Amino acid sequence: MGSNYSRIKTFYKSLIIFIAIILFFTTNNISSKEYADRMDKEISVKRETRESFAAPIPSLDLNKMRLFTGGRHLFRRSWTPAPSSVKSLDGLGPVFNRVSCSGCHVKDGRGRPPKKDGKFRSMVIKLSRTEKGEIYPDPNYGYQLNDKSILGVPFEGKTSINYKIVNQEFDDGASVKLSKPIYSFHSLSFGQLHEDTKSSGRVAPVVFGLGLIEAIKEEDILKNADPKDIDKDGISGRAHEITDVPSKNIMIGKFGWKATRASLLHHITGAASQDMGLTSNIFPETNCTQTQKACLEQIDGGDPEISDAQIERLLVYMQTLAPPRQRRAKEENIIQGQNLFKKVGCENCHTASYVTGEHPNHPELSNRVIKPYSDFLLHDMGKGLDDEVGEGKAKSYEWKTPPLWGIGLVKIVNKHTRFLHDGRAKSIEEAILWHEGEGLRAKNNYMSLSLKNRKKLLDFLNSL
Repeated sequence: MGSNYSRIKTFYKSLIIFIAIILFFTTNNISSKEYADRMDKEISVKRETRESFAAPIPSLDLNKMRLFTGGRHLFRRSWTPAPSSVKSLDGLGPVFNRVSCSGCHVKDGRGRPPKKDGKFRSMVIKLSRTEKGEIYPDPNYGYQLNDKSILGVPFEGKTSINYKIVNQEFDDGASVKLSKPIYSFHSLSFGQLHEDTKSSGRVAPVVFGLGLIEAIKEEDILKNADPKDIDKDGISGRAHEITDVPSKNIMIGKFGWKATRASLLHHITGAASQDMGLTSNIFPETNCTQTQKACLEQIDGGDPEISDAQIERLLVYMQTLAPPRQRRAKEENIIQGQNLFKKVGCENCHTASYVTGEHPNHPELSNRVIKPYSDFLLHDMGKGLDDEVGEGKAKSYEWKTPPLWGIGLVKIVNKHTRFLHDGRAKSIEEAILWHEGEGLRAKNNYMSLSLKNRKKLLDFLNSL
């Protein structure tokens, strides 16, 4: 009897261990096909409307939903010059690009270059000059050209964009006309740009899923880095190590076109300073250069102009905006397109999946499977995308791999299909055709595909 009981006990113990192992691999193993093919539903949404990028993660509790709603309200509110009757929202400028966060990030989505009227709505112009390997601002205009100002203060200047047409021909004889932007400046209030100053257009990126990106472990990014191309695959991505201004720690940049910011706190306060001229406890100085006397003499909207409480609301909002889930994933042409995406080499940089680490503020974002399709590394993208403007330790020809999640919804949400850092590409396909440098092999592989297979690959991207 004792022997039988012992065998039964051993059997059930083994069964429990077996079930635990199965549960572990079906819930934690990113290499499991079933699990790698989906994103956690508790932190993502599936919709195809103009509000596809504006939803909170489904797992937020009531208290955080209140903070999320408050942050969204602040994200969409317009700031005013000081003094104003609404003291909590004054302090705009004195020079700036937009009056609200949503002015650039329309519907929490992607910006575009100016339309035919030439007005900049969701795009800015970055400036810098390089001297002996070091990056400096333009002496009169700083690192960004502010095209607007409050009453009594000169705006910095205006920009016009023309395009040079570049013809690209496929292996099967089809061709596409690409557009390379050429910038010119006028109505400059403080003289010409320095003779060595270079310029770069930057459209506003999407702002959903940023808290999940923030939660990606640095070691998971570093394991994809190969700065010396040891494996000889032609791809030598490197992490952009920067000083996180709020914490003063050396961290890996994840945000911005050149991965110049590592934390969302840095990202938000930096944008408030550069784009709207709002001081904070992180960036307490006004965004005027020493040449701009009237700008320097203006009264402020408080010290600081955007409070820690307001930043906290914005932080919760941007950390908990949900990324969209893939649509039509089981359709045969989408599956074939995904296989082609891997086969031509796109996934060598656009890393599909991660499991997030522990997020310090939001357990809801911790240990989640996400599919951003980015390695968050800097890559040499070749001469065609080299605009001669470096940032931090990123060279002018280096760009962070942009996440692809939601790329197929931009047309629905933002009513356009302009891609790359300056919006020069008028379609996803044009964005692929601008790849050179480390992306050249994947581009050439794409161009060698038949028209039918190119469409399948694009169908897959449009399903993200």
